[in-house]
Amino acid sequence: VQLQASGGGLVQVGGSLRLSCVASGIADSYAMGWFRQVPGKEREGVACIGSSGGNIYYGDSVKGRFTISRDNAKNTIYLEMNGLKPEDTAVYYCAAEPPYGLGYLCYEYDYYGQGTQVTVSS
Repeated sequence: VQLQASGGGLVQVGGSLRLSCVASGIADSYAMGWFRQVPGKEREGVACIGSSGGNIYYGDSVKGRFTISRDNAKNTIYLEMNGLKPEDTAVYYCAAEPPYGLGYLCYEYDYYGQGTQVTVSS
């Protein structure tokens, strides 16, 4: 399994970024998601999406600001981030979970890609 994330960067408060993640070695039946981590803190589930895109979970801190989507034809998921805040600063990881059941709920996943840094400056 390979998960290649891109799109991170430096943005000012209130700005927007779009993260992308291209997956290989997984089936369309996998749940996929975005997690983030700040040094010294536990990894946090940001947004996760079921295989068909019909089931979606958002962490409380990003509801109404972030949107996750997937394009199975391209083996790609996206995270549209709007209204960014300094507390959104973190390394963001793309992740995939085999179809065990409720993968879209952002529980700990089996596979993680390399992270992409998102920094929001005030």
